[in-house]
Amino acid sequence: VQEPEEKKIALELLETEQAYVNRLHLLDQIFYTELMKEAKNGKTVPEEVVKMIFSNISSIYQFHAKFFLPELQKRMEDWSCNPRIGDVIQKLAPFLKMYGEYVKNFDKAVELITVWSEKSPPFQELIADIQKRKVCANLTLQHHMLEPVQRIPRYELLLKDYVRKLPPESPDRDDAEKALEMIFMVAKHSNAAIAEMERLQNLWAVYQRLGLEDDIVDPSNELIKEGPIQKVSTRNNSTSEKYLFLFNNMLLYCVPKVIQVGAEFQVHLRINVDGMKVRELNDTQFPHTFLVSGKQRTLELQAR
Repeated sequence: VQEPEEKKIALELLETEQAYVNRLHLLDQIFYTELMKEAKNGKTVPEEVVKMIFSNISSIYQFHAKFFLPELQKRMEDWSCNPRIGDVIQKLAPFLKMYGEYVKNFDKAVELITVWSEKSPPFQELIADIQKRKVCANLTLQHHMLEPVQRIPRYELLLKDYVRKLPPESPDRDDAEKALEMIFMVAKHSNAAIAEMERLQNLWAVYQRLGLEDDIVDPSNELIKEGPIQKVSTRNNSTSEKYLFLFNNMLLYCVPKVIQVGAEFQVHLRINVDGMKVRELNDTQFPHTFLVSGKQRTLELQAR
């Protein structure tokens, strides 16, 4: 007898979940536990470093091993009389918000492994020893750590497929659709957390290039565009190289520093976007020029 399509997908979900729990066990109960033990003995790296590398992997492992996997197993055993998984996945979805922290920390974790492997040969050796074990399947710690990052998108794909294959009259239809909607929201939430983190990191990098002027550093600002520009001086008919940063609320008119100690640019002028006017000029001598005027000053600028 041919198994119904939706049951095949539900079984695939169960099988991948079992493999995933094994992977989490490896990360939490083997890598984390053993590295922590050596850190406590003062032989490898500070305990704090190990904690920072593994973030909240323990909570993630406990949740999947003690709750989600057993519930899924129960469901699949009862499939013939109760063919449904939507309700279990609805219980799972809110807990997936735990992944936000792990995913956000991932790049930093990988960097810490690299940095401390160079600083501390015993640390590197211990990781290498664990990686040689059969359970690691010839893969690196970093490779195993990527698995939780990829798990939510995997749930989303499997569940989409499951909902697509469900017969219209299936008792699981309502629950499964609601579960998919919830998983979709969590995936969006974790992507938004990553995007927000990247925005702040980029913003901070820009502030450093500007020399961290107090009145400019504001986490809510958004950088829209930046780039070199020529300042036209009508007095002596020449241009000089300047640099612009356009934020959502202000335009910074900067001078590149010759000696780059600390900052790359010096802010010469800030024009608030509120009340700023931009007007194109038809100057035959200096093509592509425009005027930017703020409350205090007007600049004549030439683009490439």
